[in-house]
Amino acid sequence: MLFEILETFHSAIRLCFSASLNNPTLAQLQTTLTVSQVTMGYAQLVIGPAGSGKSTYCSSLYEHCVASRRTIHVVNLDPAAENFEYPVAMDIRELISLDDVMEELGLGPNGGLVYCMEHLEDNLDDWLTEELDNYLDDDYLVFDCPGQIELYSHVPVLKNFVEHLKRKNFSVCAVYLLDSQFMTDVTKFISGCMACLSAMVQLELPHVNILSKMDLVTNKKDLDE
Repeated sequence: MLFEILETFHSAIRLCFSASLNNPTLAQLQTTLTVSQVTMGYAQLVIGPAGSGKSTYCSSLYEHCVASRRTIHVVNLDPAAENFEYPVAMDIRELISLDDVMEELGLGPNGGLVYCMEHLEDNLDDWLTEELDNYLDDDYLVFDCPGQIELYSHVPVLKNFVEHLKRKNFSVCAVYLLDSQFMTDVTKFISGCMACLSAMVQLELPHVNILSKMDLVTNKKDLDE
């Protein structure tokens, strides 16, 4: 009985496959899906609390790739950033800046930054798509993100940003930087781990946690404890 069921199932698969070969529409769809799965770009979302070393990480990664004769493009997504140690391939400040928002709308730094990111979300299909069209399918983009933790925990802006990249056939991962000094205090350590977990759940991406600023840990024994 089981053999007959498997034989019937196998015959049905062969019938569907034969029909797809004889159907131009299905054959074209199959070709389109194959091409879209093969050609894609790569994106790394660098996130974490303010002052955790995200821009320094992006700069070091860029220098490493240059030394290795590999090409990456670093994108600034922080509307409040001013100084960069790496060439900026794309800059959100060309779309909107925090200083302009605070001056014109009278918002504070946190509210103004959330407003800027929501404005970016409203322009994903316009500004961002136009900028992404300047890069090849296999290019590697590194997004240097702002440090307000609410953008990763409950405000859906970055989640929608990630979904837009996926629709553009980008393979995306998240790199979460956490100051290593959080490891020397139990309360800070738990808080940092919860923030990491919140970002991981919110963004739903392959996720890597990195401890930064290890040179600032004065007592290495604290890490062992």
